Amino acid sequence: MTMQRYSIPAIVLHWLVAILIVAAFTLGLTMVDIPGLTPTKLKYFSWHKWLGVTVFALACLRLLWRKTNGAPPYPASMQPWQQTAAHGLHIFLYVLIFAVPLSGYFYSLAAGVPVTYLGIWPMPVLIAPNPDLKPILKLVHYTLNMIMLGAVSLHVLAALKHHFIDRDGVLKRMLP
Repeated sequence: MTMQRYSIPAIVLHWLVAILIVAAFTLGLTMVDIPGLTPTKLKYFSWHKWLGVTVFALACLRLLWRKTNGAPPYPASMQPWQQTAAHGLHIFLYVLIFAVPLSGYFYSLAAGVPVTYLGIWPMPVLIAPNPDLKPILKLVHYTLNMIMLGAVSLHVLAALKHHFIDRDGVLKRMLP
């Protein structure tokens, strides 16, 4: 029996979003460790925001593709509780893929720093600067990122378990 695979667009969107999330996360950790307000730090903040906007846009495309094309079924050998857990984790990851960039976007706006994508296209200013909301949104953004780190780690560990222990082809469905 041949394992059904994800479509090429689904695979490309999955890996592109994954790479961009890792890049944004790494850049975010790097930029906040730079003391003061340096040109490098400002540049990294811009890049971080651009990555966030890009992830959000690609997540919209990815969700649309998933809704119109579905996903291949899990292997019959996979326990029902594992299928339920995998499905739940995928939904949770989609929520985080939207929530993390949105929380960063609103944090930036609350800090009074509008986002201009690629330094060219101003994004809509949906809230006014708000010094009271700024620390709350900063904490929300950080917390959601840490939760995403945990969820992505669980996702990767589960994929590796399926590949090396179960040998059921689940990981191969998403490999290019």
